[in-house]
Amino acid sequence: MGELGKLQQFRAERSENGVLHLVFDMPGRPMNVFSNAAIAELVVFSEWLRGSDVKGVVIRSGKPSAFCAGADLTELGLAYDMIMAAPAATRDSVAFDHFFPLSLALRRIETAGKPVAAAIAGLALGGGGELALAAHHRVMVDDSKAAFGLPESLVGLLPGAGGTQRLPRLIGIENALPVLLEGARLSGQAAIEAGLIDQLVSPGEEVMAAERWVLSNAAASQPWDRPEWRPADADRTSAIIDRKRADVVADTLGHYPAPLAILDCVSDGLAQPFDDAIRTEMQIFAKLIQRREPRNMIRTLFLGRLDHDRLRKAGGIPASVEQAVAAVSDALQAGGNADEPLANAFARAGFHGPTSKAPAFDGVIAQAAFWLEAEPVTDGKRALRECLAQAYAVAGQWRPKLSEDERRAADYLLVKNCGFPAYMGGAFASAQPGT
Repeated sequence: MGELGKLQQFRAERSENGVLHLVFDMPGRPMNVFSNAAIAELVVFSEWLRGSDVKGVVIRSGKPSAFCAGADLTELGLAYDMIMAAPAATRDSVAFDHFFPLSLALRRIETAGKPVAAAIAGLALGGGGELALAAHHRVMVDDSKAAFGLPESLVGLLPGAGGTQRLPRLIGIENALPVLLEGARLSGQAAIEAGLIDQLVSPGEEVMAAERWVLSNAAASQPWDRPEWRPADADRTSAIIDRKRADVVADTLGHYPAPLAILDCVSDGLAQPFDDAIRTEMQIFAKLIQRREPRNMIRTLFLGRLDHDRLRKAGGIPASVEQAVAAVSDALQAGGNADEPLANAFARAGFHGPTSKAPAFDGVIAQAAFWLEAEPVTDGKRALRECLAQAYAVAGQWRPKLSEDERRAADYLLVKNCGFPAYMGGAFASAQPGT
């Protein structure tokens, strides 16, 4: 095959010993993320690799702080708008076709017949973690700043580039679920003991260690691609998944679809050949990305947090934002402190407060409609809707006084400090709950 050609988001540096260093180094950005441009370049690289004459590949970062911090969530919001603008009957395929190229590129890299090692000297999160999982050997520096994680569930999504398939295959379902469901991170000796990392080295030694492994006549295949391979938890998969599903539903009251979708990926995918499993994962992801919950959580918990932090560093949260949040919080508390049916409805809808009590799960898992929108309409639901309408009317009085970033920051504060459920996204971004 010919030359790789010029890359912009990555650098391809060939060593004299025949090892190619694929350096992730996005221009003009302090941290690498998987943008559309970066994914397109990785697709090109993955198609080139098999026919190349390189002895192997070391994947590393050109940034001092991180290997890769995950997806470009701003572009993800634009993708949501593009998917939802398509005819309803085509949305699944539009989402699948848009997001599957990264998963397919990682699969081509791990099956190209070339030994691939990842040198991790910072955060490897989300898509960055999935890139590391697609390597045959992972070297991490022994530093608390270097960590692996798949935190997609924290913003309402799931790892859609093979993360729900590779991680449980590599370290077992029991070890993988805290990372997949709770955003737990692994680093240092814990990453070694879990079986995630193959080598732990001192800072500055990770690239040479990865290169030595590539040159050691290493096996250029993954365990799950070997004929005799079988998942370590195969006999207990159903029991583990069923127990965790019950825990998730009890904890989330059925409001958050991402953890349940992740469990579906693990349960369905582990029983399949790997190439089928990543397609199953993407089919589940394609449906999840169309839900309102991830859109609301990205807007509030990610973009809103960034806006909040920028405002705070620029001189403090504006008084208008704090006053708006307090006004909406007061309106919600006035309703939450009313009669018992309304208080119970607040708790069942996922609102948290100093006096709220944990409700018993009623078996209803939110689908297209949120719990408070769905039938049957009880007295408590009716009262909750009226109370929320009043709170949103209060937010509506403040909305014109706030800029877009201030509205997102205000919604972040409602979720963070006032017990507003993240799946609904706050009261300032829109005039109706969850829209």
